[in-house]
Amino acid sequence: MVEIKLVLIVPQRAVIATSLSSEGFARHMSPGSGKYFFGRTVMFELALEGNRPAFSYLEEGGWRDTAGDTIAALQAAAAGKRTKTALSNHAFSCTPITAHRACYLVKTGGLVQPMVQHGELVRFVSHDCHERMSPDEIAAAIGCPIPAQRIQRLYMVLCPIELIVISSLTPVEYAWYSTHRPGKVFRQVLFTELKEEPRHLAAQSHYTEARKELARNPLKKTKTIIGQECMNRVLFSAWVGYKQPGVGGLYVADRGHVRLWTFPSELEERWEKAEG
Repeated sequence: MVEIKLVLIVPQRAVIATSLSSEGFARHMSPGSGKYFFGRTVMFELALEGNRPAFSYLEEGGWRDTAGDTIAALQAAAAGKRTKTALSNHAFSCTPITAHRACYLVKTGGLVQPMVQHGELVRFVSHDCHERMSPDEIAAAIGCPIPAQRIQRLYMVLCPIELIVISSLTPVEYAWYSTHRPGKVFRQVLFTELKEEPRHLAAQSHYTEARKELARNPLKKTKTIIGQECMNRVLFSAWVGYKQPGVGGLYVADRGHVRLWTFPSELEERWEKAEG
């Protein structure tokens, strides 16, 4: 019997039903050789009960039938189609993060690296946020210890938009702030921390000025460096947690909590050596 999967792909933000294996699906979706094309993705396998989603999509105002379209796609995959799109856009923000059952990093050529589900880091109980909160006030609001020393960190946001930002917040603090910040709030967010500045994406003066601005203004908690396609231009090896098991990885958060997917203790050799 063929196992049917329901897969959320990022940064494309689509949900697709498939009768293919995880790697078969990744190869099917691959744009081509890693030498000539760019197509890095993150895949989340979503919870199923038989050929139905084992979760409810978040409310979108009724402009599409998310549940019905997903059931129809699953039925088509069960009937023999290799892939059938359920939701073609904005799927990340309406799929609850509790529906994620497995996570894979995918290189351009279609090779997959499973990630390890670390689980819930923090459950947010306070939702009172305003622009003039200091980083320490944010830590207190979510019940986290205040860091002995604040350092400037670099985050790459993968969804709902692609950004690279410098921030004085820890990953958990950034997750809370980005899902609560007035005016620029993300309903849900997927991001990773970077080990160093991707200097090939912006002039060094751009990074220097951003760091100075954060240092001058303690109430300035984030500064966008790059606001365009990032994932395909930053290697997986630049992510905090790569060959550092248990130290960072992929953070996914909503207004209620933040979860973490970490790199395994050993990476699959053929994935690690592959281009893309």
